[in-house]
Amino acid sequence: DAQVPQTSTIFEGHFPGYPLMPGVLLIEAMAQTSGWLLIAMLNFERMPFLAAVKEAKMRTFISPGEALRIEASVAHEGSGFAVTEAKISVDGKLKCNATLTFRHVPFPHPDLRAHMEVMAAKIGFPKQAIANG
Repeated sequence: DAQVPQTSTIFEGHFPGYPLMPGVLLIEAMAQTSGWLLIAMLNFERMPFLAAVKEAKMRTFISPGEALRIEASVAHEGSGFAVTEAKISVDGKLKCNATLTFRHVPFPHPDLRAHMEVMAAKIGFPKQAIANG
């Protein structure tokens, strides 16, 4: 879950007098959610990165202050790639969705994996779910 800020520089040109959450940031939110799902699925052993956005659909506007529910599920995984289905809803109403393709590779450096471990702790990522999964 995420809260769209009431005020932000993201709204300056999008649009004057009628602020809306930019579609590219909605795709990024779905990609980030999908990425964390894949990191968990890969036991923090491989790093996913966004390779393709397919079928992204912005169904209606998202305004400042709205509470977003961002969900992702794995549609396919194998051979160094994964495909997720992601969606964002507000008050139970679908606002946007996308099919996202990721490539996943070994972490290029131990420091990057360590950084992701720190970020997981910072955002309250439930790592115990991985061990118990």
